[in-house]
Amino acid sequence: MSPPKKHIDSFSLSPGRIIGGKYVVVSRLGAGWEGEVYKVIEQRTGATRAAKLFFTQRNHNDRALNFYARKLESLRDCHIIIKYHHSEILRFRGVSIPVLISEYVEGELLESILSARPGKRIPYFEALCLIYALAHGLEQVHAKRDYHGDLHMGNVLVQRRGVHFDVKLVDLFNLGRPTAANIRDDVTDVIRILYDIVGGKNRYAGHPPEIKQILAGLKRTIIEKRFPTAGNLRQHLDEFKWEYS
Repeated sequence: MSPPKKHIDSFSLSPGRIIGGKYVVVSRLGAGWEGEVYKVIEQRTGATRAAKLFFTQRNHNDRALNFYARKLESLRDCHIIIKYHHSEILRFRGVSIPVLISEYVEGELLESILSARPGKRIPYFEALCLIYALAHGLEQVHAKRDYHGDLHMGNVLVQRRGVHFDVKLVDLFNLGRPTAANIRDDVTDVIRILYDIVGGKNRYAGHPPEIKQILAGLKRTIIEKRFPTAGNLRQHLDEFKWEYS
């Protein structure tokens, strides 16, 4: 009998399956280069959690898992970051698979929200409220001299609460030690998200001047001068005068 293959490209765990002897799979939440994320229920307590299973070939010596665990733990006080719980090892097709257990957060990815909107765009005021939530959350992350590294609509989880948005960031990226450039990149990425959710290139000419003031035609040098930090962007959104109705 040949030994089990260590190269795994998909887990494809079905609902109801028990993993690690203690978690019941509810559904798959997403997949990426490093692994797959599932909504699970802890059998003993009934608590709902998120479980990220890492592909062995993408997690040499547990580097990817350790990066996520340490980063999530160091940013535990930042409301925009999902809370880390602990790690587990489970057996899958004879292979030991590392699993990161974190809080489960209700919500929908921003890219899915946008796809369901008429014209694939979000009205200005709603879009600015969402971007404010992102900028405010990143301000806390950056205050700890850390960063996200790969912000886009596919890794912003959104839940609406009344007139407010709760946002959480998923898939933190490892570009090495935090630098001023990493932090500036996060701010530029937030403004790129605003550009996309209000209509992108096709709508840009018709935007009110207050929106164009923020977007700056996506010219990086102008954006970095106007908004060198997430705090500067958040403050602008707090204070600017808006004539749009």
